[in-house]
Amino acid sequence: MKFRKLEIILVVFVLVLAFSCVNVFAADVKLTWSSISVPGDAHTEAMGVFEEEVENLSAGHITVDLYIAGAIYTQEGELAAVREGTLDMAYYSASWFAEFVPYVSMIGAVYTFSGFKHMDRVLNGEIGKAIFEDIAQKTGIRPLGAFYLGTRQLNLVEKVGEVRTPQDLKGVKLRTPASPAWIALGKALGGNPTPMSFGEVYMGLKTGAIDGQDNPLPTDKNAKFYEVTKYIVLTDHVVNSVWPSINEKKWQSLSDIDKLIIRKAIEKARKFCAETNLKAESELVDFFKGEGLIVIEDPDKGAFAEYAKWSYQNESKEISKDWDMELYEKIQALK
Repeated sequence: MKFRKLEIILVVFVLVLAFSCVNVFAADVKLTWSSISVPGDAHTEAMGVFEEEVENLSAGHITVDLYIAGAIYTQEGELAAVREGTLDMAYYSASWFAEFVPYVSMIGAVYTFSGFKHMDRVLNGEIGKAIFEDIAQKTGIRPLGAFYLGTRQLNLVEKVGEVRTPQDLKGVKLRTPASPAWIALGKALGGNPTPMSFGEVYMGLKTGAIDGQDNPLPTDKNAKFYEVTKYIVLTDHVVNSVWPSINEKKWQSLSDIDKLIIRKAIEKARKFCAETNLKAESELVDFFKGEGLIVIEDPDKGAFAEYAKWSYQNESKEISKDWDMELYEKIQALK
Protein backbone atom coordinates (compact mmCIF):
# COMPACT_ATOMS: atom_id res chain seq x y z
CA MET A 1 0.00 0.00 0.00
CA LYS A 2 2.85 2.40 0.87
CA PHE A 3 4.52 1.68 -2.48
CA ARG A 4 1.20 2.27 -4.27
CA LYS A 5 0.79 5.64 -2.58
CA LEU A 6 4.36 6.58 -3.42
CA GLU A 7 3.78 5.60 -7.05
CA ILE A 8 0.67 7.78 -7.17
CA ILE A 9 2.50 10.73 -5.66
CA LEU A 10 5.34 10.38 -8.16
CA VAL A 11 2.92 10.18 -11.10
CA VAL A 12 1.12 13.28 -9.93
CA PHE A 13 4.42 15.12 -9.44
CA VAL A 14 5.56 14.28 -12.98
CA LEU A 15 2.23 15.44 -14.38
CA VAL A 16 2.45 18.65 -12.39
CA LEU A 17 5.85 19.40 -13.93
CA ALA A 18 4.28 18.93 -17.35
CA PHE A 19 1.81 21.71 -16.61
CA SER A 20 3.83 24.63 -15.29
CA CYS A 21 0.68 26.69 -14.71
CA VAL A 22 -0.60 24.26 -12.07
CA ASN A 23 -0.45 25.35 -8.45
CA VAL A 24 0.97 22.37 -6.50
CA PHE A 25 -0.69 23.66 -3.37
CA ALA A 26 -4.18 24.01 -4.88
CA ALA A 27 -7.10 23.36 -2.55
CA ASP A 28 -8.59 19.88 -2.38
CA VAL A 29 -11.50 19.17 -4.73
CA LYS A 30 -14.78 17.51 -3.81
CA LEU A 31 -17.22 16.34 -6.49
CA THR A 32 -20.85 15.37 -5.86
CA TRP A 33 -22.38 12.96 -8.38
CA SER A 34 -26.05 11.96 -8.37
CA SER A 35 -27.80 9.29 -10.45
CA ILE A 36 -31.28 7.79 -10.56
CA SER A 37 -29.76 4.47 -11.71
CA VAL A 38 -30.34 1.49 -9.44
CA PRO A 39 -27.81 -0.72 -7.61
CA GLY A 40 -26.42 -3.36 -9.95
CA ASP A 41 -26.64 -1.21 -13.08
CA ALA A 42 -23.28 -1.11 -14.80
CA HIS A 43 -23.30 2.68 -14.97
CA THR A 44 -24.11 2.79 -11.25
CA GLU A 45 -21.11 0.57 -10.52
CA ALA A 46 -19.02 2.64 -12.94
CA MET A 47 -19.50 5.60 -10.62
CA GLY A 48 -17.69 3.61 -7.93
CA VAL A 49 -14.91 2.76 -10.37
CA PHE A 50 -14.56 6.47 -11.12
CA GLU A 51 -14.52 7.39 -7.44
CA GLU A 52 -11.81 4.87 -6.57
CA GLU A 53 -9.64 5.74 -9.57
CA VAL A 54 -9.86 9.52 -9.20
CA GLU A 55 -9.07 9.36 -5.50
CA ASN A 56 -6.14 7.00 -6.12
CA LEU A 57 -4.66 9.02 -8.98
CA SER A 58 -4.94 12.26 -7.01
CA ALA A 59 -3.66 10.72 -3.75
CA GLY A 60 -6.83 11.90 -2.07
CA HIS A 61 -6.67 15.44 -3.42
CA ILE A 62 -9.95 14.81 -5.33
CA THR A 63 -12.78 13.09 -3.48
CA VAL A 64 -16.24 12.10 -4.72
CA ASP A 65 -19.59 11.83 -2.95
CA LEU A 66 -21.90 9.42 -4.79
CA TYR A 67 -25.70 9.30 -4.52
CA ILE A 68 -27.64 6.65 -6.44
CA ALA A 69 -31.23 5.43 -6.95
CA GLY A 70 -32.59 8.98 -6.79
CA ALA A 71 -31.42 9.42 -3.19
CA ILE A 72 -31.20 13.21 -3.40
CA TYR A 73 -32.78 14.15 -6.76
CA THR A 74 -35.32 12.87 -9.25
CA GLN A 75 -34.00 12.47 -12.80
CA GLU A 76 -35.43 15.83 -13.82
CA GLY A 77 -34.19 17.44 -10.60
CA GLU A 78 -30.60 16.29 -10.90
CA LEU A 79 -30.34 17.47 -14.49
CA ALA A 80 -31.57 20.93 -13.49
CA ALA A 81 -29.21 20.94 -10.49
CA VAL A 82 -26.11 20.44 -12.63
CA ARG A 83 -27.16 23.34 -14.83
CA GLU A 84 -27.63 25.50 -11.75
CA GLY A 85 -24.35 24.38 -10.18
CA THR A 86 -25.91 23.01 -7.00
CA LEU A 87 -24.81 19.53 -8.13
CA ASP A 88 -21.46 18.84 -9.80
CA MET A 89 -22.16 15.74 -11.89
CA ALA A 90 -24.99 13.64 -13.31
CA TYR A 91 -25.67 11.33 -16.23
CA TYR A 92 -27.22 13.08 -19.21
CA SER A 93 -28.09 11.69 -22.64
CA ALA A 94 -28.46 13.02 -26.15
CA SER A 95 -32.21 13.31 -25.80
CA TRP A 96 -31.96 15.45 -22.66
CA PHE A 97 -29.36 17.78 -24.16
CA ALA A 98 -31.51 18.11 -27.29
CA GLU A 99 -33.79 20.48 -25.38
CA PHE A 100 -30.94 23.00 -25.46
CA VAL A 101 -28.89 21.85 -28.47
CA PRO A 102 -31.60 20.62 -30.87
CA TYR A 103 -29.47 18.81 -33.48
CA VAL A 104 -28.20 16.44 -30.77
CA SER A 105 -31.58 14.68 -30.76
CA MET A 106 -30.46 12.73 -33.82
CA ILE A 107 -27.83 10.97 -31.66
CA GLY A 108 -30.59 9.35 -29.62
CA ALA A 109 -32.92 8.76 -32.55
CA VAL A 110 -34.09 5.33 -33.63
CA TYR A 111 -31.46 3.40 -35.66
CA THR A 112 -28.82 6.18 -35.77
CA PHE A 113 -26.19 3.63 -34.72
CA SER A 114 -25.78 0.10 -36.05
CA GLY A 115 -24.27 -1.31 -32.87
CA PHE A 116 -21.99 -0.73 -29.89
CA LYS A 117 -18.77 -0.38 -31.88
CA HIS A 118 -20.34 2.20 -34.19
CA MET A 119 -21.61 4.28 -31.26
CA ASP A 120 -18.32 4.04 -29.38
CA ARG A 121 -16.30 5.00 -32.47
CA VAL A 122 -18.43 8.10 -32.98
CA LEU A 123 -19.09 9.42 -29.49
CA ASN A 124 -15.73 8.57 -27.93
CA GLY A 125 -13.85 9.80 -30.99
CA GLU A 126 -13.31 13.13 -32.71
CA ILE A 127 -16.98 13.63 -33.60
CA GLY A 128 -17.95 13.12 -29.97
CA LYS A 129 -15.33 15.58 -28.75
CA ALA A 130 -16.69 18.27 -31.06
CA ILE A 131 -20.29 17.60 -30.01
CA PHE A 132 -19.41 17.63 -26.31
CA GLU A 133 -17.51 20.91 -26.64
CA ASP A 134 -20.48 22.47 -28.41
CA ILE A 135 -22.81 21.28 -25.66
CA ALA A 136 -20.51 22.69 -22.97
CA GLN A 137 -20.47 26.10 -24.62
CA LYS A 138 -24.25 26.20 -25.13
CA THR A 139 -25.54 24.65 -21.90
CA GLY A 140 -22.93 25.14 -19.19
CA ILE A 141 -22.68 21.36 -18.80
CA ARG A 142 -19.74 19.37 -20.15
CA PRO A 143 -20.11 15.69 -21.13
CA LEU A 144 -16.91 13.81 -20.28
CA GLY A 145 -17.53 10.72 -22.37
CA ALA A 146 -20.18 8.26 -23.56
CA PHE A 147 -20.84 5.16 -21.45
CA TYR A 148 -22.57 2.20 -23.13
CA LEU A 149 -25.90 1.74 -21.38
CA GLY A 150 -26.96 -1.08 -23.66
CA THR A 151 -29.19 -1.50 -26.70
CA ARG A 152 -32.80 -0.55 -26.07
CA GLN A 153 -35.53 -3.15 -26.54
CA LEU A 154 -39.29 -3.03 -26.09
CA ASN A 155 -40.69 -4.45 -22.84
CA LEU A 156 -44.47 -4.86 -22.66
CA VAL A 157 -47.22 -6.06 -20.33
CA GLU A 158 -49.25 -9.17 -21.11
CA LYS A 159 -52.40 -7.45 -22.42
CA VAL A 160 -50.47 -5.87 -25.32
CA GLY A 161 -49.81 -9.24 -26.92
CA GLU A 162 -47.03 -10.07 -29.36
CA VAL A 163 -45.49 -7.12 -31.19
CA ARG A 164 -43.58 -7.59 -34.45
CA THR A 165 -44.27 -4.35 -36.34
CA PRO A 166 -44.82 -0.71 -35.33
CA GLN A 167 -48.50 -1.11 -36.26
CA ASP A 168 -48.79 -3.60 -33.39
CA LEU A 169 -47.94 -0.77 -30.98
CA LYS A 170 -50.83 1.47 -32.05
CA GLY A 171 -52.52 2.85 -28.93
CA VAL A 172 -50.01 1.20 -26.60
CA LYS A 173 -49.09 3.53 -23.71
CA LEU A 174 -45.31 3.47 -24.02
CA ARG A 175 -43.41 5.19 -21.23
CA THR A 176 -40.89 7.83 -22.25
CA PRO A 177 -38.95 10.42 -20.25
CA ALA A 178 -40.53 13.87 -20.31
CA SER A 179 -38.54 15.57 -23.05
CA PRO A 180 -39.53 16.31 -26.67
CA ALA A 181 -36.82 14.08 -28.17
CA TRP A 182 -37.84 11.13 -26.00
CA ILE A 183 -41.50 11.65 -26.87
CA ALA A 184 -40.56 11.69 -30.56
CA LEU A 185 -38.79 8.36 -30.04
CA GLY A 186 -41.97 6.86 -28.60
CA LYS A 187 -43.92 8.01 -31.66
CA ALA A 188 -41.20 6.68 -33.97
CA LEU A 189 -41.73 3.20 -32.54
CA GLY A 190 -45.47 3.39 -33.23
CA GLY A 191 -46.58 3.77 -29.62
CA ASN A 192 -48.53 6.35 -27.64
CA PRO A 193 -45.76 8.18 -25.71
CA THR A 194 -46.60 8.52 -22.02
CA PRO A 195 -44.08 10.67 -20.10
CA MET A 196 -43.13 9.23 -16.72
CA SER A 197 -40.13 9.55 -14.41
CA PHE A 198 -37.93 6.45 -14.28
CA GLY A 199 -38.59 5.90 -10.58
CA GLU A 200 -42.32 5.50 -11.31
CA VAL A 201 -42.02 2.97 -14.13
CA TYR A 202 -42.24 -0.25 -12.09
CA MET A 203 -45.51 0.76 -10.43
CA GLY A 204 -46.76 2.23 -13.70
CA LEU A 205 -46.38 -1.17 -15.36
CA LYS A 206 -47.89 -2.95 -12.39
CA THR A 207 -50.97 -0.73 -12.15
CA GLY A 208 -51.61 -0.32 -15.88
CA ALA A 209 -50.76 3.38 -16.00
CA ILE A 210 -48.44 2.37 -18.85
CA ASP A 211 -48.44 -0.68 -21.12
CA GLY A 212 -44.73 -0.85 -21.77
CA GLN A 213 -41.34 0.79 -21.67
CA ASP A 214 -38.07 0.51 -23.54
CA ASN A 215 -34.67 0.05 -21.97
CA PRO A 216 -31.56 -2.07 -22.40
CA LEU A 217 -31.84 -5.60 -21.05
CA PRO A 218 -29.51 -5.01 -18.06
CA THR A 219 -31.76 -2.16 -16.91
CA ASP A 220 -34.86 -4.34 -17.30
CA LYS A 221 -33.24 -6.91 -15.03
CA ASN A 222 -31.80 -4.58 -12.41
CA ALA A 223 -35.01 -2.51 -12.15
CA LYS A 224 -36.99 -5.79 -11.99
CA PHE A 225 -39.33 -4.79 -14.80
CA TYR A 226 -39.53 -8.47 -15.74
CA GLU A 227 -41.65 -9.02 -12.62
CA VAL A 228 -44.51 -6.93 -14.05
CA THR A 229 -44.23 -7.53 -17.81
CA LYS A 230 -44.67 -10.43 -20.22
CA TYR A 231 -42.88 -9.58 -23.47
CA ILE A 232 -39.46 -8.42 -24.59
CA VAL A 233 -39.17 -7.51 -28.27
CA LEU A 234 -35.59 -7.40 -29.60
CA THR A 235 -35.96 -4.37 -31.85
CA ASP A 236 -32.38 -3.08 -31.20
CA HIS A 237 -33.84 0.35 -31.94
CA VAL A 238 -31.38 2.55 -30.02
CA VAL A 239 -27.76 1.89 -29.14
CA ASN A 240 -28.02 3.73 -25.87
CA SER A 241 -25.35 5.77 -24.15
CA VAL A 242 -25.31 7.92 -21.05
CA TRP A 243 -22.91 10.80 -20.69
CA PRO A 244 -21.29 11.52 -17.32
CA SER A 245 -21.40 15.31 -17.30
CA ILE A 246 -20.04 18.07 -15.09
CA ASN A 247 -21.05 21.65 -14.43
CA GLU A 248 -18.90 23.75 -16.78
CA LYS A 249 -17.99 26.39 -14.17
CA LYS A 250 -16.84 23.62 -11.84
CA TRP A 251 -14.81 22.11 -14.67
CA GLN A 252 -13.13 25.39 -15.52
CA SER A 253 -12.29 25.95 -11.85
CA LEU A 254 -10.12 22.83 -11.87
CA SER A 255 -6.41 22.79 -12.58
CA ASP A 256 -5.14 21.11 -15.74
CA ILE A 257 -3.77 18.23 -13.71
CA ASP A 258 -7.15 17.71 -11.98
CA LYS A 259 -8.89 17.67 -15.35
CA LEU A 260 -6.44 15.08 -16.64
CA ILE A 261 -6.95 12.87 -13.60
CA ILE A 262 -10.74 13.09 -13.93
CA ARG A 263 -10.60 12.20 -17.63
CA LYS A 264 -8.38 9.19 -16.91
CA ALA A 265 -10.80 8.01 -14.23
CA ILE A 266 -13.78 8.51 -16.56
CA GLU A 267 -12.05 6.42 -19.22
CA LYS A 268 -11.51 3.54 -16.80
CA ALA A 269 -15.14 3.73 -15.72
CA ARG A 270 -16.27 3.87 -19.37
CA LYS A 271 -14.44 0.65 -20.22
CA PHE A 272 -15.84 -1.08 -17.15
CA CYS A 273 -19.39 -0.04 -18.04
CA ALA A 274 -19.10 -1.23 -21.65
CA GLU A 275 -17.56 -4.59 -20.77
CA THR A 276 -20.14 -5.23 -18.04
CA ASN A 277 -23.16 -4.42 -20.20
CA LEU A 278 -21.94 -6.31 -23.26
CA LYS A 279 -21.43 -9.41 -21.12
CA ALA A 280 -24.82 -9.02 -19.48
CA GLU A 281 -26.65 -8.58 -22.79
CA SER A 282 -25.14 -11.82 -24.07
CA GLU A 283 -26.63 -13.72 -21.14
CA LEU A 284 -29.95 -12.04 -20.34
CA VAL A 285 -32.24 -13.44 -23.05
CA ASP A 286 -32.03 -16.84 -21.39
CA PHE A 287 -32.56 -15.24 -17.98
CA PHE A 288 -35.80 -13.57 -19.06
CA LYS A 289 -37.06 -16.75 -20.68
CA GLY A 290 -36.36 -18.51 -17.41
CA GLU A 291 -38.48 -15.91 -15.63
CA GLY A 292 -41.42 -16.73 -17.88
CA LEU A 293 -41.20 -13.84 -20.33
CA ILE A 294 -41.83 -14.32 -24.03
CA VAL A 295 -38.86 -12.99 -25.99
CA ILE A 296 -39.66 -12.06 -29.59
CA GLU A 297 -36.34 -12.39 -31.37
CA ASP A 298 -37.49 -11.77 -34.94
CA PRO A 299 -39.48 -8.51 -35.11
CA ASP A 300 -39.58 -6.78 -38.48
CA LYS A 301 -36.72 -4.32 -37.92
CA GLY A 302 -37.02 -3.10 -41.48
CA ALA A 303 -40.63 -2.09 -40.83
CA PHE A 304 -39.64 -0.35 -37.61
CA ALA A 305 -36.84 1.54 -39.37
CA GLU A 306 -39.11 2.66 -42.20
CA TYR A 307 -41.86 3.75 -39.82
CA ALA A 308 -39.34 5.65 -37.68
CA LYS A 309 -38.07 7.54 -40.72
CA TRP A 310 -41.62 8.50 -41.67
CA SER A 311 -42.50 9.47 -38.11
CA TYR A 312 -39.51 11.78 -37.63
CA GLN A 313 -40.24 13.48 -40.95
CA ASN A 314 -43.99 13.86 -40.36
CA GLU A 315 -45.06 13.43 -36.72
CA SER A 316 -41.95 15.03 -35.21
CA LYS A 317 -40.93 17.70 -37.70
CA GLU A 318 -40.15 20.01 -34.80
CA ILE A 319 -37.37 17.58 -33.86
CA SER A 320 -35.97 16.46 -37.21
CA LYS A 321 -35.94 19.96 -38.76
CA ASP A 322 -32.98 20.80 -36.53
CA TRP A 323 -30.88 17.76 -37.40
CA ASP A 324 -27.44 18.39 -38.89
CA MET A 325 -27.66 16.05 -41.87
CA GLU A 326 -24.04 16.65 -42.89
CA LEU A 327 -22.95 15.48 -39.46
CA TYR A 328 -25.45 12.61 -39.63
CA GLU A 329 -23.83 11.38 -42.85
CA LYS A 330 -20.39 11.56 -41.23
CA ILE A 331 -21.73 9.40 -38.42
CA GLN A 332 -23.15 6.87 -40.88
CA ALA A 333 -19.80 6.75 -42.70
CA LEU A 334 -18.19 5.35 -39.55
CA LYS A 335 -20.32 2.19 -39.47
